[in-house]
Amino acid sequence: MTTDNAANIKLAAEVNGWMRLQCFGHRLHLAIENAMKDPRIGRAMGLCKKLVSSFSYSWKKKRELAVAQQQLNLPEHSLKTECPTRWGSRQAMIDRVLEQQKAIAQVLSSDRKTRHLSLTWQDVDVLEAINKSLSPLVEFTDALSGEKYVSVSFFKPTLHLFNNSLLAVQEDDTDLTKSIKKKILDYLNDKYDDAATQELLDMASALDPRFKLKYVSEDNRGSIEASLTTEMRRMMTLMENAPLETAAVPADDTEDAAAAAPKKKKKKGLGSFFKATVDQAAEPQPALEKDKAIALELQSYLQVVPLDAEEDPLKWWRESRKFYPRLSILARKYLCIPATSSSSERVFSMGGNIVTCLRSSLKPDHVNRLVFLAKNL
Repeated sequence: MTTDNAANIKLAAEVNGWMRLQCFGHRLHLAIENAMKDPRIGRAMGLCKKLVSSFSYSWKKKRELAVAQQQLNLPEHSLKTECPTRWGSRQAMIDRVLEQQKAIAQVLSSDRKTRHLSLTWQDVDVLEAINKSLSPLVEFTDALSGEKYVSVSFFKPTLHLFNNSLLAVQEDDTDLTKSIKKKILDYLNDKYDDAATQELLDMASALDPRFKLKYVSEDNRGSIEASLTTEMRRMMTLMENAPLETAAVPADDTEDAAAAAPKKKKKKGLGSFFKATVDQAAEPQPALEKDKAIALELQSYLQVVPLDAEEDPLKWWRESRKFYPRLSILARKYLCIPATSSSSERVFSMGGNIVTCLRSSLKPDHVNRLVFLAKNL
């Protein structure tokens, strides 16, 4: 189960013995909040929020800002406000303030009451350092929060990209930028470093035909292949028992009618003389052949050309399941895991918008229908 870090949820998972995956969106938010604990950042952010508020609550300043934007040939954009629980809104606010810095300074300098809110060059340097560190990460939270495509297998590639590219220290980085990047990376790497989580993420990445073992460390590749083999054996046992379960399903009226209808005698073809009898097909395979079949299936999958990164892995598995019958079942087991708990959070928010104080008499069935309709619009 993918959850946030609420104490009651963590305890429920522990008591029931459920494997819990920490929501990437929550962890990234907490990592950024941890990186923002710096006096210089606190001062600059406080000033930035006051500045935005002064424009949000004054129609006169909004009008003057629009005039200044036209005079300075700047985009006629409104300032954005930060939402405390959405780190992306903070980056959006900083980016917009930096974009409109000259127009903002022109408006504030003409008002003696708000002149003290003008940004100094030190504040601008701090805001630029924050923006440079956070702007590359904005799209990842949105991409990993989707619910209509596979996301869990992107965990390891995303962490690899953060460590080696997006949050890697560059030559032109300031000391503050380096500090922010390091704190974010240290927090994320530490939270996803336990063995159980690593194995889960490695299994999900290995079963995605776009990545396979590319992002699994050399030391763990042998253990991941062994885990895949063990689970495939288990799947093989289930597949062997499946016909016994399906045989007990009663036939419907249509099947009875089809069985009662007279059948035309089919002409024998040459291939029918070489077809295995039922008794031969039902003979159990030796254990060695089963292990060999599993090993061949796994090695064949690992050696096939990886799927393009923008292709749909679920479509690939649907088309290839006849070649990898056991692995395709494992893929359904692991690739259905969401990387974040955003989908459930969206349902909660939707329910809160529908069931308000003015609609407290709604019946449960009606609420369910309204939520379902709103979710599918």
